[in-house]
Amino acid sequence: MKFSTNLDKLGVVGIFFTAITSPCCFPLFGFILTAMGWGSFELFGGWTAIIFQAFVVLSLIGIFLSFRQHKNIFPLLIALISSGLIFYAYHFYFDTIIIYIGMTGLLVSAVYNFYIIRKNNINCKPCSADDNSKVELNSTITCPHCGFKKIETMPTNACQFFYTCEQCKTRLKPKEGDCCVYCSYGSVKCPPIQMNKNCC
Repeated sequence: MKFSTNLDKLGVVGIFFTAITSPCCFPLFGFILTAMGWGSFELFGGWTAIIFQAFVVLSLIGIFLSFRQHKNIFPLLIALISSGLIFYAYHFYFDTIIIYIGMTGLLVSAVYNFYIIRKNNINCKPCSADDNSKVELNSTITCPHCGFKKIETMPTNACQFFYTCEQCKTRLKPKEGDCCVYCSYGSVKCPPIQMNKNCC
């Protein structure tokens, strides 16, 4: 899960790295580097456009995978619009200003996505094998919509952010401030919380 939510950051870093090391295609970055006394050089040559667009796709995939976890559409919308601007500039009307706007949008999207992930505590640290013997792993989860109860075994290597009620099929997610569905709707808190540890 953590790898998928880092793809967008990897993509954005790759986008800016490619731009910085390609001053002929991105003169703004070449000018900045030259002004700072670092000079400028062409790292990828004729492959620059392909590598740049590959990082754009990687960033977009990362944002989409994160969206599937936290269901906040805004980072994905920003990323889609920004990526669309970049691909439009490359394939229909080349303009570095449009590409710079798209790059900025992807950066904003990645930062916003990171904030949402941190706020919702999506990435969780696993519990160690020694910790497992000290905690209660079974929790009775109660659906707040229909009252259906079921005993579930809590995972020890990740927080469970979503849970679907077997009776009414409602998809539950944690209440604000809770790290997982067991902390919100279970009779027993998740393993890290039982041990007074920060889950994420």
